[in-house]
Amino acid sequence: MSLKNETQTSASKKKSEGWNDVEKAAMRASAKEMKAEARMGKDKAAGEQAVQAAIAAMKDPDRSMAQRIHEIVTATAPDLMPKTWYGMPAYANAEGKIICFFQAAQKYNTRYSTFGFQPDARLDEGNMWAAGFAIVALTATEEAAIIALVKKAVS
Repeated sequence: MSLKNETQTSASKKKSEGWNDVEKAAMRASAKEMKAEARMGKDKAAGEQAVQAAIAAMKDPDRSMAQRIHEIVTATAPDLMPKTWYGMPAYANAEGKIICFFQAAQKYNTRYSTFGFQPDARLDEGNMWAAGFAIVALTATEEAAIIALVKKAVS
């Protein structure tokens, strides 16, 4: 092998090792969730248990925000199935498609948590609309906005 080929091979190896530990853990969690979901089918109680365990594993303020968002989503859209998605609380429609999710700031070492929506959420508004929201605290104002967004997403 020539020096040029050795350099290219070395560079290729570095590129393929690009996943950090948090991303690897999220992918492992996702694979585990898919296997568990296949076993449990659409068992809402099992999904609820998985979400509660994910929330319990968080530290505050993420834990308290995730718990409150869970309460809001399940009360606003009781037909959505709670489940975990990449280890975080998420809510799926009857077809199993994720509609909305919470992502803890501490999981990815970011300065804010995120409440987001996937493409099957019915949030379309013109040619552009928000699909994710940064959350640093939950007040009555943010809770009202989340309720309105979840209602729209499942309408």
